Amino acid sequence: MTVSHWQADGTQPTREVDFLVIGAGLAGCAAAYFAAQAGRDVVITEARDIALGASGRNAGFIITGLDSYYHLSVEKYGEAVTREMWDISKQTIAYWKEFAHQCDVPIDPCGSMLLAESEAEAQDLERAARALDAAGYDHQFYDYDPLNRGYFAALEQSSDAATQPVKLVQGVFGLSGAELVANNEVYAIHQDKPDVVTVESRLYHFQARHVMICTNAYSLTLYDFFADKIIPTRAQCLVTEPLPQGPILNTMGYSNYGYMYYRDTFDGRLLVGGARHLHKAAEHGTLEDKANKDVHNALDAYLQKYFPDVSVPVARRWSGIMGFTPDGLPIVGRLPDCPNVGFAVGFNGHGLALSAATVERAVDMLLNGTPVGAVDVKRLL
Repeated sequence: MTVSHWQADGTQPTREVDFLVIGAGLAGCAAAYFAAQAGRDVVITEARDIALGASGRNAGFIITGLDSYYHLSVEKYGEAVTREMWDISKQTIAYWKEFAHQCDVPIDPCGSMLLAESEAEAQDLERAARALDAAGYDHQFYDYDPLNRGYFAALEQSSDAATQPVKLVQGVFGLSGAELVANNEVYAIHQDKPDVVTVESRLYHFQARHVMICTNAYSLTLYDFFADKIIPTRAQCLVTEPLPQGPILNTMGYSNYGYMYYRDTFDGRLLVGGARHLHKAAEHGTLEDKANKDVHNALDAYLQKYFPDVSVPVARRWSGIMGFTPDGLPIVGRLPDCPNVGFAVGFNGHGLALSAATVERAVDMLLNGTPVGAVDVKRLL
């Protein structure tokens, strides 16, 4: 977001802050929590409000892994990095479950079902199952469709869960004990002194000892460093009216290599999302938050094909802007000319799978200089 001279004319009051987090989504509130655990006094500043970005517009999947099947991730990143990312995911899931329990956040330990829409994808799921076996990760492979809905095979991950993402973010924020400065767009960040970062925003000139950027897709609007490292990508979802028969799946997950996804909601509706792969030119590289009619036509077709027993109309359609990276892994590091400014961004549509443990590493890196492993931005420099 940009800020005009009329909105912030330079007379904003100066405010000293110990640890400032920019962004109040999943990653930002988790960063605030871990910084507070490290003994820091934390303030979060947010352009809108808690969970109003992609953190409150996703499907609520707490699902293990990256956005590609395990064996395909090994082919792309190697065994060591893939195993590290799976472990980051498993730690993230453990954190979300713990936080949800502490804060009475709705969470359904239903597991996930990764479904094949073709014989070729079924073969890939079987290869993924063999690779997961070799790596020692829990799963169950089916060479048929256990949902009896026209899929070709399935891979079940029993430790996965579904949540209400807005309530989860609100819960983590509460646990952090941080102060929130909402409706406050940031328009400049610079470090002119060794131990002071100036963050210019619409309401304040913050003077912070440490700053953590957790703005995901919107990071490129904050600092040019992210221009070639973050690719904003739009995702689309719909939800039906309540189903007369109640929940019909008792699971959640995705098909077509993650490009389509589905779940029951806590109030008895069916959620379906995805289809951006069919309209990449429109959905890729945009910060415009709108429902794409062509994508939603594809979601309607998916709903009719795989869920013909759903007779109720669609109740709502929406979109959210995700942050992707060139190689599909999150990025953690410091701004090159602002050593007291860290960042944890680029979750590639899997923020609920990866963000908590990634952000924990980012906070430890910023405060203590601890290496962050596979998510280090240095691989892209």
